Amino acid sequence: AGLHRQVLFTTVGWFVGYYLAKRTEYVHAKLDRELFEYIRQHPEDFKAAEKKRIGELLEDFYPIR
Repeated sequence: AGLHRQVLFTTVGWFVGYYLAKRTEYVHAKLDRELFEYIRQHPEDFKAAEKKRIGELLEDFYPIR
């Protein structure tokens, strides 16, 4: 295969990967923006949960003998 083909395919692959990465970032940023706007407009649906102590989250420890 020649060196020129390897350079060509590497260059094309890099540009395609770069475009796909930028497109993915754009799509995720757009989705985040829409979700945060919805949360800002509907605060009653997203109330802050009460804080729990770590002891309330973990189960009681009973050693096995």
